Amino acid sequence: PMLYLPAEFPQETGLCYLNHAAVGPWPRRTAQAVANFAQQNMTRGASDYPAWLEVERRLRERLARLINAENPGDIALVKNTSEGLSIISQGLDWRDGDEVVGLHGDFCSNVMVWEMLRGRGVVYRPVDALQTQDPEGALIAKITGRTRLLAISTVHFATGYQFDTQRLSAACRKCGVLLSVDGIQSFGAMRFDLDQVAADFVTSGGHKWLLSPEGLGFVHCRPELREQLALHQFGWAMREEPYAFESESWAPASSARRFESGTPNMIGIHAMDASLSLFEEVGTAFVEERLATNIAILEDRLRMIPGVEIVTPAEPRKRAGILTFRHPGVNSTELHAGLMQRRIICAPRAGGIRLAPHFYTPEATLVSAVDTIQQIIQTI
Repeated sequence: PMLYLPAEFPQETGLCYLNHAAVGPWPRRTAQAVANFAQQNMTRGASDYPAWLEVERRLRERLARLINAENPGDIALVKNTSEGLSIISQGLDWRDGDEVVGLHGDFCSNVMVWEMLRGRGVVYRPVDALQTQDPEGALIAKITGRTRLLAISTVHFATGYQFDTQRLSAACRKCGVLLSVDGIQSFGAMRFDLDQVAADFVTSGGHKWLLSPEGLGFVHCRPELREQLALHQFGWAMREEPYAFESESWAPASSARRFESGTPNMIGIHAMDASLSLFEEVGTAFVEERLATNIAILEDRLRMIPGVEIVTPAEPRKRAGILTFRHPGVNSTELHAGLMQRRIICAPRAGGIRLAPHFYTPEATLVSAVDTIQQIIQTI
């Protein structure tokens, strides 16, 4: 796979793109798919709509394979992770006194949707788990008889800690607690298997590690729970027969399409389908291996800089594609500004700098970035 990766990622000379945990660049095939779709629209309008629906069908199949879901009909296409989480949080039949356990310091979208339930008598209990020696154990210990749901991200967006979702899943099953997984910081970087992680809800956007455009994501709901989620969005596309426009019936689809109220993001669908085709070609094992190698290269070289502290766990199974570091004697805001000025694209997180390469990132890019980090630290 390494042979054609440079052709798929023809990034500008001198650019060190280490910000896949924020927004991932598109592969060449994705840009071409969007260009082709635009050309079709300009010259033929929607004459090819049946073919577009075939791409949509194929995308659902790819997303099902991505998380090892049994049925593509269990995949709903949504605008983003936040919409997916909102469908879950607003749809469940909460009872007064129910509790949601989550992570203190999780990404705000995976906090807000649960905190907003306080008006319905639901208590959100954030656990400061990352400050403990056993984050998963700390979360499990907070599960009580009142706990209805555990909400977790596969990877913490700031520190890069990768949660043992299999362990959390087993604890939730044992306690009869629902599990909601936000996978945006690992899908496209690490494998996820619903057979091993029996999550009730899985949601993600596509614009980070999956290298797809902003504005399209997906949500997977365990089939037996689907009809228990009350619907709060309504429109033609969510009906069992969406193209029977003159029908007076608006019975919701029995599949996950019931959560898709209106016109699909067809340009995003074509783009994400192209991006996922690349991941299927190279294989998840190759992606994980290359990404682990790239993170190790960054860590080894950063540790050679006096004073640098690595925030992300050193144990490979406890990290994914994020490596966050800091230097106690260096202002991280100044360091970040200096890096961005030198076209090393990264983000300030957890009091330091978050680096997020991908599987295709050349070693020379990583070496150059760390050399520049050292130079800036010496001058601040």
